[in-house]
Amino acid sequence: MTVKIAPSILSADIMNLERDVKLAEQAGADLFHIDIMDGHFVPNMSFSPSVVAGMRQVTDKPLDVHLMIENPDAYIKPIVDAGADTILVHAESTQHIYRSIDLIKSLGVKAGVVVNPGTPLETVKELFPVIDQILVMTVNPGFGGQKFITNMTKKIQRLDQLRQTAADDDFEIEVDGGVNNETIAKCAHAGADIFVAGSYLFDQNDITERVDNLRSLAVNAKQ
Repeated sequence: MTVKIAPSILSADIMNLERDVKLAEQAGADLFHIDIMDGHFVPNMSFSPSVVAGMRQVTDKPLDVHLMIENPDAYIKPIVDAGADTILVHAESTQHIYRSIDLIKSLGVKAGVVVNPGTPLETVKELFPVIDQILVMTVNPGFGGQKFITNMTKKIQRLDQLRQTAADDDFEIEVDGGVNNETIAKCAHAGADIFVAGSYLFDQNDITERVDNLRSLAVNAKQ
């Protein structure tokens, strides 16, 4: 039974990033989620390949890099070189998403596709046999701390059903946006495997308790 907790460093204290990464790692984080935004594809800017490189120096945990940018292909190799383990590209950000996925995999790292709340799963269904992950956005991308869109649990459930009915579809389902102690069980029960959490983990003192709580809720929901 797969349950992975992925702290989002978008909600960490950027002035004490190494401290927060170490605390999250000690708390039992399975991987780290890094949002790269360009201010065009989404109305916000955050991080760069240099942050990925800095993260690589302070943790051995997998780095899950989420590209919320236009022209993602131009950034893929620099981010791989910086130390990313998985690169996630928005289906809406390029007309040639299959080429982007192929480029990521050719560089020896895991590839994933991201779908916004309003993007039908049918637009990426042809990618299912070749991706390692699919990230379902449960908020509109661009800012942390947003409220979970409840209807996205139905989307996760449909995605899990599609995954189960195809023998060659072996990808993990990731969720990002508004994941906390009130929403994670719904996502896990629907079929999600990887849970990106930001403000719920970093906006308080005892991150270990929060990670343990999320994991317990998700495992119980999957049983």
